[in-house]
Amino acid sequence: MNSRRLSLEISNVMMKLRTFPLKIILLPLLVMLLAWVSPAANTASAQILNYAQQGEPPDPGLGLLQEEAHDLLFFTEKSGGGWAKALLLDFPGRTPPATPAGTLKFKISGIETVEYAVKWSDVERVDLWEIRLERETKKRIAEGDFKGAYPFLSVLIRDYPSRPGLRELRSDFLWFDAIARAKRGELSATLAMLEELRRYSPEYKRSSVIRAIGGITDQLMQQLVDEDELDRAQQMLARLQQDYGADSLDSIKKWNQEFLKMAMAKREEAIAARDAENYREARRLARESVHLKPDIPGGKELIRQIDTIYPLVNVGVLQSATVLEPTRLDNWGARRSGRLIYRTLFEMQGAGPEGGEYEFIFGDVEMSADRMHFDMLLQPENLAPPLDAIRGHFLADVLALRAQQSSPSYFAPWAAAVESIGLEGPQQVTFNLRRPHVLPICLLQVPVDGSWFGGEPLSPTGDYRRDVVEDEIVRYVLSGEPKTPTQPREIVEVRSDSAADAVNLLLLGEVDVLDQLFPADAVRLGKSRSVKVVNYPLPTVHMLVPCSDHPYVAERTFRRALAYGTNREDILQGELLEGLKSEGCRVLSGPFPAGLELNDPLGYAYDQSIEPRRYEPPLAKLLLAMNTNQMKSSAERKDEKLPELTPIRLAFPPDNLSRVACEAISSQWRLLGLEVELVELPVGHSFPEKDEDIADIVYVSAAVWEPVIDARRVLGPEGLAGSTDQLVGLGLRRLEEAKNWREVRDRLLDLHSIVHHELPVLPLWQMVDSYAYRRELIGVGSDIVSLYQNAGNWRLGQ
Repeated sequence: MNSRRLSLEISNVMMKLRTFPLKIILLPLLVMLLAWVSPAANTASAQILNYAQQGEPPDPGLGLLQEEAHDLLFFTEKSGGGWAKALLLDFPGRTPPATPAGTLKFKISGIETVEYAVKWSDVERVDLWEIRLERETKKRIAEGDFKGAYPFLSVLIRDYPSRPGLRELRSDFLWFDAIARAKRGELSATLAMLEELRRYSPEYKRSSVIRAIGGITDQLMQQLVDEDELDRAQQMLARLQQDYGADSLDSIKKWNQEFLKMAMAKREEAIAARDAENYREARRLARESVHLKPDIPGGKELIRQIDTIYPLVNVGVLQSATVLEPTRLDNWGARRSGRLIYRTLFEMQGAGPEGGEYEFIFGDVEMSADRMHFDMLLQPENLAPPLDAIRGHFLADVLALRAQQSSPSYFAPWAAAVESIGLEGPQQVTFNLRRPHVLPICLLQVPVDGSWFGGEPLSPTGDYRRDVVEDEIVRYVLSGEPKTPTQPREIVEVRSDSAADAVNLLLLGEVDVLDQLFPADAVRLGKSRSVKVVNYPLPTVHMLVPCSDHPYVAERTFRRALAYGTNREDILQGELLEGLKSEGCRVLSGPFPAGLELNDPLGYAYDQSIEPRRYEPPLAKLLLAMNTNQMKSSAERKDEKLPELTPIRLAFPPDNLSRVACEAISSQWRLLGLEVELVELPVGHSFPEKDEDIADIVYVSAAVWEPVIDARRVLGPEGLAGSTDQLVGLGLRRLEEAKNWREVRDRLLDLHSIVHHELPVLPLWQMVDSYAYRRELIGVGSDIVSLYQNAGNWRLGQ
C-alpha cells in the first residue's frame, strides 16, 4: 500500500468514525485501523498518528521537548497491545485513579478532533508527561549531563511549579552541577550555582553547602590576590561578610586576617616614608592601607596626619595639558592647567547680566559713563609676589604693543578699539577709545608670565609650577610659601583613558577631583553620598571646524549636505546623554551658546528663532549630487579636471565624549556614501598644527563665553575656522563697531544668521560640563568657570 493510498484509507476511516453519535470508539476498532497499515508503512503511520499496535515508543531524547505535551497510554496484550500518545489526561490533581473502572476517554495527539474511549481493564499503565520529564531530568543528572537536564527541568519549573519533589530535584541539579564545575576548576560558575542553591533552598544540605561556599570563595580570593586584583578581592570579601556574616564562613575569617596583615604592612611602610619626609609615598601607602582594611586601627588618623604635614590633591583628567594657555578657546586641558600656572590680566569669574564678569589681577578698573574711557588702578601693596612688582609704565607698554600691527602680540580688535594710552602717575594707566565699547576689558585677557617681572619668558606667575611629567601623571608643586597651612603643596593630574575609569578612581578615593565628567556619568554620580557633582556655570559649544584645503569641504553646498546628514539630536540624546535628562544640553544652529534657560543673558548672541537643521538624509544625498554637478560645471568652464572626492578625515581630541560623538557622526556620513577616516589627535592636542595635513574637519569643544570678542576667535581669518567669507568678515567688522549692548546683540544675531547660511563651521550642540569631587575636599567652590579658580583655598577635611 503506497503512502498516497494509505492516506486516503485513513481519511475514509476517520470520516466514518466521526459519524458515531457519541464519537466513542472502542479499542478493537482502533486495533483494526492499525491492522490496515502495512509493515512497510508502520513507521510513517505511527509517526503521523502517534500510536502503534505493538512495542513501545522510541526514546526521542531532547526531541521530546519538541513534541506537544502528552501522556503515554500502554494497552494490555489481551486487548491487542500497543500504545498511544494522548493529549494530557484530565485527572484530578493529575493523578490516575487508584482503582479505575469503566472507560477512559482520550484524544490522540495529532487527531484532536476525534475522542476515543477504552476500557480501564484494557489499559496496562499510564505514563504521565511530567513524570517522564522528571525521569529524563534525573537520568541526565545521574549521568552528569547537566546541559541536557536543564531543558527538562526548566519545563517542569515553568509548567508544574507546585509539583511535589520538584524543589528537591531542582536542588539536586544545582548541587551536583556545582560539584561538577568545581572539579573542572570553574570557580566563579561553581560559586554562582552554590549561591543560587542557598538562595532557593536554604535547608538543602545546609552544612555541606556552606562548607562548599567557604572553600570555593577561599580559592577565588586567593586567585584574585595572586593576580593583584585587590579591589575586586575586597569587594568580594565585603559581599561575603554581608551575605554570610551569620554563617561563619572560614574564608571570611581567613581573609579578614590576611587583609589586616597586608594593611598593617602598608601602614608600617607609610610611617617609615613619613619619617623620611617622603610625603608622596607616605600618602599613597597610608591610603592603600585603609583601602585594604578600612577599619585598621589608626589608619584614618595617619592619613589626616600626613595630609596636614603635606597636603596633596589628585585630580583625575580626561585631557592632559601639553600647552598651558589659560585663555585657550578650544583646548580644555590647556585652559584648565594654564590657570594653575599663569595669571591673566583680566580673569573671567562668571557671566553677568551684560557679558562676563572679570577681575583685574593688579587692582581695580574705573569705566566712564560714556564708555569712551577707562583707567587701570594698580594696587601692588595688596598683591603677593611676583604680582606686586608690576609698574604702570610697563603695563602701558605691553598694551600699546598689542595695538601695533608689527608686534607679535598684535590683536586687531584691541587695535581697532583703543585710540590712546597714557599714565596718570606710576600706578594709573589711562585708555581712550575710538568709539564706545560695551566691554573693552574683555579684549585684554592677556596671559601674564614671569617676563613681566624680570623673569624668564613663560615662567609661572600662578601659585604652582609644573614639576614632573611621567606617562599619565603631571605634578604641579607649590612655587612659593603656602598662603595657608592647608593649601595643597602638590596638585597631581592623573589622566584616564576613559570616563568610566576616571569615575572608578574617584569612587575608590584614588583621585580627589574629576575636572570633567561624561554627561551621563554626571547624572549618575549625583546620587552618590561620597561625591559632590557641580555644573560649571558656562557651557561649551561643540562644532565641526574645517581645517584643510579639501576641495569638497571648501564648498558650502557640500557642508550643508554634511549638516543635513548628521542626526545631532539622536547623537546628543542617545550617545552622549544616554537618554538621561541634562538641563542646558541642546542642539544648536549657530556657534554661540544658547543659554541655560529662557531669556538667559548668557545667550545674548544666539538667535532662538533660527532652528537647527533637521536630519534629512535624502536631502543630504541630493545636495551631495548638486555639489558634484556644480564642481563639474566649474571645472569644465576652467578646462580643469574635476577634483577627486578623497575620504573625509574627521579628527577629534583623545577624550571619551569627542570619540563617541565622532564615531556616531562618521557612521551617519558613511550612510550618505562618503568615505570617512577617523583621526585621533595626540594627547593634549585639540586642533591640528598649521603645518600638519592630517585632517579635513576637526571636532571642537569651544569655550565661547564672551561672543562679543570670541566671535572673531572662532570665525575670523586668524580664528579656528580661518574663514575668508566676505559676509562673515562684514559681520565681524560690524560687531566690533557696535557702540552699545543693543547694537552688539543685533549684530551678533545677524552674524548667527550669516553663519547658519554660509556654514564656515558646522554647529553641533551645547554641553553643560560638570566636575565632581570627594566631600573630604573643601574649598573647591560651586560657581567657578575653571577648576583651579579657587585652588589656593583647597584643603582636605580632617
